[in-house]
Amino acid sequence: MLNNTPFAPVLTRRALAGGLVVGGLALTLPGFARAQSGADAARRAVEQAVASVNQIIASGQSEQQMYDDFERVFATYADVPTIARSTLGVAARQATPAQLQAYTQAYQGYVSRKYGRRFREFIGGKIQVTGVNPIKSYYEVVSTASSRSSSGADVRWHVSTNSGSPKFFNIIIQGVNMLASERTEVQAILDQQGGSIDRLTQALRRA
Repeated sequence: MLNNTPFAPVLTRRALAGGLVVGGLALTLPGFARAQSGADAARRAVEQAVASVNQIIASGQSEQQMYDDFERVFATYADVPTIARSTLGVAARQATPAQLQAYTQAYQGYVSRKYGRRFREFIGGKIQVTGVNPIKSYYEVVSTASSRSSSGADVRWHVSTNSGSPKFFNIIIQGVNMLASERTEVQAILDQQGGSIDRLTQALRRA
């Protein structure tokens, strides 16, 4: 008699719908978990980098000592080979492995000094991570930097987790894109050096 009642088909349809919903969730949860895991890893990496930067700018060290420490932070948390190759552009294809290695090392010191000067502007303040956003194949970690004269500057870190070890490959400070501006500047220096990667490397070491 129960199967002849009008409620049985309704219950069956509801059960089926519920099963589809649960099944759909089961399919989407692993992807969501991976995305969340990637976002968490990106945020933790930047928080560690920021903690090191905050320690440096509060240390009271000399300018040169700070630059040395900034370079160690850059070498630890940034994808230096990817950044260096990107700024070198098409010339990277003509470079020998030895030239590319020398350029990458010189660029690491150059960009550490350059952005070390920017971070020194926040002496008396600190940088705080405030959020993380997924963007295509990477994550943008958002932070705010305060100083004695400023209530807060927007600093964004672009982080890739593709290698399994989160590394930042770009920094945007108050809208100034490191990767784009450095690519333009390095290309200009390369042109001044007659297209010579060796002379470019020497120029970056002096800069």
